[in-house]
Amino acid sequence: MIDFVFFLNSLLLGVGLAMDAFSVSLADGLREPEMSKRRMAAIAGVYGVFQLAMPFAGWVLVSRLRSAFDVVRQMIPYVALALLLFIGVKMIIEGFKEKGQDDGEDDEQPAAKMTAGILVLQGIATSIDALSVGLTISDKKLPEALLSAGIIGTVTFAICIAGILIGRKTGEKLKWKASVLGGGVLIAIGIEIFVKNIFFS
Repeated sequence: MIDFVFFLNSLLLGVGLAMDAFSVSLADGLREPEMSKRRMAAIAGVYGVFQLAMPFAGWVLVSRLRSAFDVVRQMIPYVALALLLFIGVKMIIEGFKEKGQDDGEDDEQPAAKMTAGILVLQGIATSIDALSVGLTISDKKLPEALLSAGIIGTVTFAICIAGILIGRKTGEKLKWKASVLGGGVLIAIGIEIFVKNIFFS
């Protein structure tokens, strides 16, 4: 049933699920302090789309393929940890390369921009645990499940825009340290998702 409680629950779910994406978007802003508004919207949009898609995919798996859902859910912490460790370590290495360039050259070298492939990996890593929301909304009909997923995705988009803005502001002051800090943030998120799903689920 679609009522105020339904919207409130979906909104709160969106806020809770968006926290990992917020932290990663913060790291993205740190990495690219000169990021344009269009690029900000595109990055936040990717996170929003993944946060919309994962709960709905979870709903489909729970509703139609419960045994497949149980298998996928066991893989979530390992996939998220592997992806975020890979991206985080890559960012830290790039940060120290930028430091070497700053120390050895007078001209300022622009930070390496995040590629579309890395963005997609970050979108998957930060939203994959949202598959479990499929269990929460498994009693909903298709229109309700789609609406709930849409609210979650919209909330994520708004929160990620805020994260990028904050990171971008801070990144202007940190220079190469921003990439190292951002990479550390991603590694910490990967560990947090892993620990949360393995020991507290």
